[in-house]
Amino acid sequence: MSGPNGDLGMPVEAGAEGEDDGFGEAEYAAINSMLDQINSCLDHLEEKNDHLHARLQELLESNRQTRLEFQQQLGEDPSDAGP
Repeated sequence: MSGPNGDLGMPVEAGAEGEDDGFGEAEYAAINSMLDQINSCLDHLEEKNDHLHARLQELLESNRQTRLEFQQQLGEDPSDAGP
């Protein structure tokens, strides 16, 4: 059964605290390198997301302007025709 943090609830051996957990410097360096790569990828994705958000905001504003201009033209055409 899992504990509250998702750990398997395995018993801790007596005297295990403070001992080396089996990971050496190479393993920590590899994990650190992978985390750096993940962080870099996430930063890149965030930049792309920000760029896309800005472009979509520009498109939305452009569409609003076009719609308003179209509505104004439709509103003006009947009055220009006259009786």
